[in-house]
Amino acid sequence: MATQEASQVKRDLEVLTDTRPDDVSLPAFMVSTTRGFLPRMEPIVDLPSEFDVVESLLTRMPVKTLSGAPGLLASGALGDAVHDELSDLTDQVEKYKDNLPLVNALYRDYSFLASAYLLEPCHMKFVKGEGYGLAREVLPVQLARPIARCAELCGFKPFMEYAGSYALFNYRLVDPALGLEYSNLRLIRAFEHGLDPSSSEAGFVLTHVAMVKHSGPLISGVTTCLRTISEPSPDRRVFNSGLQEILTALRQVNTVMETMWSVSKPRSYTSFRTFIFGITSQSMFPNGVIYEGVGDGSPQHFRGESGANDSMIPLMDNFCQIGMPDTPLTEILKDFRSYRPGDHRQFLEWVKEESIDRGVREFALASNATDEDREPVLESRRLWLKIVNQVRDFRWRHWCFAREYILKQTSHPTATGGSPIVTWLPNQLQAVMEDMVEIYDSFGGKTGNLGAECDDIMDLVERQRDGLRKEVRKYCAERGVPDHA
Repeated sequence: MATQEASQVKRDLEVLTDTRPDDVSLPAFMVSTTRGFLPRMEPIVDLPSEFDVVESLLTRMPVKTLSGAPGLLASGALGDAVHDELSDLTDQVEKYKDNLPLVNALYRDYSFLASAYLLEPCHMKFVKGEGYGLAREVLPVQLARPIARCAELCGFKPFMEYAGSYALFNYRLVDPALGLEYSNLRLIRAFEHGLDPSSSEAGFVLTHVAMVKHSGPLISGVTTCLRTISEPSPDRRVFNSGLQEILTALRQVNTVMETMWSVSKPRSYTSFRTFIFGITSQSMFPNGVIYEGVGDGSPQHFRGESGANDSMIPLMDNFCQIGMPDTPLTEILKDFRSYRPGDHRQFLEWVKEESIDRGVREFALASNATDEDREPVLESRRLWLKIVNQVRDFRWRHWCFAREYILKQTSHPTATGGSPIVTWLPNQLQAVMEDMVEIYDSFGGKTGNLGAECDDIMDLVERQRDGLRKEVRKYCAERGVPDHA
């Protein structure tokens, strides 16, 4: 990580305050208290002239282009266009290897082309009502080598990822002066109708950007708590102010997340969703994908794009030490960790280690508090429970999205990242609710003086916990899948 103009939280790990947007030697994705998990500068929109053919293909690619006319994917013509027009531009990529934000833009654009190329046959079958069928199994050298090199330089997998390509590096500002207001956001690349800002594809992606806009204060609150508890005599009031900053940020994230219902319609999701499936555990890729001219030629398997690769809720899991059950579903959760920018991965792991080593959870819940510390300690407990409740709220809403956007629209058994659609989200959601019950009961439930708001929260948790179990059992029975929730 960068070592200048940063707020140091530990000698060997720093969180940026000045994101140095003009420094092209730094990765596009770092961690800051200002832009949070968003790229440290606005994403690069235009490619150098050497990549005009890439730009041309991407402009003509969407099912409906920006002009409103049908694009290459509307008729299944992208594959032929790639073979006829595109050459291997890896040497041109190499010219820009020291400009990491630009390489990130190239990675984004090649990942869009790669996904569209591989999954185009599935889209053509899907629109005919014939399921997904099989995807292309070979990524041609003119796509395989450039995306592999860009991924290597940026620290990504050579396949579409959530942060580096599909979502967080895929927006532009209409008016830079208006910043990250939702109405000021537009997509740079799209598969279906996403270049129309009123489309469901645009709404789906840009809502994620609008959510992550609030991750800076989330990081600030976490680092405040960790820095405070590292002091010889931690000031609980400062610690509580950090918890309050976390809570406020999470409430903002969840408020934005709720707007998804109005800007991206459930019936529209399955159409552009075709292009964001990964290679791992998907019926359309039974043999993986061979990357021509890359490595030893063995088939590759990548999970690909998934909102589960966002860093905000994993940050809370690590900071709050929310334990997950020892199940195959949790192993998938661990695998997802490698599909994040390198600085994000390093920061999340550091927070996990520091939270455990410093005893953050024990300090916040303070089971052995003295009478003179009673009110500040009660406030710590209330804030902690409310923070974990926001994690529950996020995961509950994510489950509701999965139910309405996917389970009620398609019988395909896996999510875009290859996780089982019925049981994977409930695996995490149940763990959060169990953690909340354990915390609440450890202080005597309604006799624990946590207040009416916390009591109401736990009444809701009890109802949701029972309802979730019934829902999962129902969907598992209907689809003939094991119930691991």
